[in-house]
Amino acid sequence: MFTITESPIDHAALREKTLSDTAGGFVSFEGWVRNHHQGRAVDSLEYSAYVSLAEKEGSRVIEEALEKFALTAAHCEHRIGHLAIGDMAVCVTVSAAHRDAAFEACRYIIDQTKSRVPIWKKEHYTDGTTAWPHCAKCAEGIKHSH
Repeated sequence: MFTITESPIDHAALREKTLSDTAGGFVSFEGWVRNHHQGRAVDSLEYSAYVSLAEKEGSRVIEEALEKFALTAAHCEHRIGHLAIGDMAVCVTVSAAHRDAAFEACRYIIDQTKSRVPIWKKEHYTDGTTAWPHCAKCAEGIKHSH
């Protein structure tokens, strides 16, 4: 239900796994690498994760959503490694008997994934510099590890 992958995400395959004859609604979210962040030009991103813990915590998020929103199915896949502008970094797919539950659950899954799952993003800027947004401790840890 929750996977970390180094391969490009196949949205169609996730959609197929999520559909059901009992579902009246399907909602998905795709997060892509964009060419800017907070006024800075971005060249690419690099995602890293504590894979076993990320998949365990991500699966917990999916289980919570299944129970909380009475879903038919839910999946989330997050990519790690070096990603170019336009690459899909994350995909959430949700089906439910009713659309409200599907919309709410999809939002819940992406928000909880971003806040709880140990996945870190390093931005590579066009000026040659890099940064770890929303991860001051990541940058501190790297400074101290040299």
